[in-house]
Amino acid sequence: MDIYDKLKELDIVLPPMATPAAAYVPFVQTGNLIFLSGHIARKDGKPWVGQLGKTMATDEGKRAARSIGIELLGTLHAALGNLNRVKRVVKLMSLVNSTPDFTEHHLVTNGASELMGQVFGPAGAHARSAFGVAQIPMGACVEIELIAEVS
Repeated sequence: MDIYDKLKELDIVLPPMATPAAAYVPFVQTGNLIFLSGHIARKDGKPWVGQLGKTMATDEGKRAARSIGIELLGTLHAALGNLNRVKRVVKLMSLVNSTPDFTEHHLVTNGASELMGQVFGPAGAHARSAFGVAQIPMGACVEIELIAEVS
C-alpha cells in the first residue's frame, strides 16, 4: 500500500519539518541510512511540558510519543520527498522525562513504535531504546530520534 494512502486512512496530516532549536540539522543522510535528530513532544505548537510519574500518566506520555512519531514522519517526508522511499525503520531512541521511580518508559515509547508499524507495516518494526532522564530541553515530556533505511 502507498504510504500516503495509509496516512490518509489513519487521518494523519504531515506537519512541516520543524526548525532546529539549537546548533544542529534536522537530518543527515549517509549512504542508504537517514538519521533524524531528536524531536520533542509538542502540543498546540508549544513544547508538551511534563514529567512522567509526577505530572503525567503513562497514557498521556504515549499520546505525546505518538505525536512525535507524526513529527518524525513529517521530517522524513521533507528530507526524502517521498515516504515510499523508506525501506525500513531501523531504530528509535526515546528519552522520557520522568521521576526516578517511573518504570514505564517502554510503554510511553510504544506510542511512536506502534505508529511506525501502522504506517509502514512490517518495515516499521524496529530496534529501540527507551530511557528515563531527569530533564529534556524546554521541559518537554518526551524526545525521540529515528534512523531509517531508504532507497
